[in-house]
Amino acid sequence: MWRDALLVAGKDLRIEARSRVALWQVVPFAFLVLLLLSFAIGPDQSPLRHAAPGIFWIAVLFSTVLAVQRSVSIESGEGTRDGLRLSGIDPAGIFLGKAAAVALQLLVLQIVLWAGVTFLFDVRVHVVWLAVVASLLATVGLACAGVLYGALSAGLRVRDTLLPILVLPVLAPVLLAGSKAWEAALDGNAGSGTEWLRILIPFAVIYLVIGVVLYGPLQEAA
Repeated sequence: MWRDALLVAGKDLRIEARSRVALWQVVPFAFLVLLLLSFAIGPDQSPLRHAAPGIFWIAVLFSTVLAVQRSVSIESGEGTRDGLRLSGIDPAGIFLGKAAAVALQLLVLQIVLWAGVTFLFDVRVHVVWLAVVASLLATVGLACAGVLYGALSAGLRVRDTLLPILVLPVLAPVLLAGSKAWEAALDGNAGSGTEWLRILIPFAVIYLVIGVVLYGPLQEAA
């Protein structure tokens, strides 16, 4: 399973590196979200600093939808999914590989986005380990849930419009817990921030387990 996961993750990442979709579409889209939300809040620096964690995670969530749609579209060609099913690759390995590829892209995106938030909103992280742990847990949850719901909508003609409707409400706990954990990291309040990790940990674990167990049947149904 782990070997198959590495093969699938490597395949997806090589395709993304060659197509540069993440570089020319996902990253600019995320920055547009940052800018538009900052315009909506106004030019006053104090409200912007207070809203920075929420703006950051909203941009990450919307970008997750684009990354997952791209991950699904890689296998959308005629006969591609059938070939993948007949290749003998463990379905759990396919799920883990695709989730790992999406997660790596999201981690890189978060680094770039936080540099933008720091520059635009003039904020500093005081509890670095809390922000890093929250980002890692949230990224695992986002990638696993996104790939799982991407597989659920993969065989439908309306998957591009259906996927955001399916996945965004599910990711609401990540938006809430990630924003609060990052807010605590900015304020230097590690105690309150760790409380929100109790939401991110089960979210990531639950969708990781569900994806490993159910991705095969979902792939067959698609």
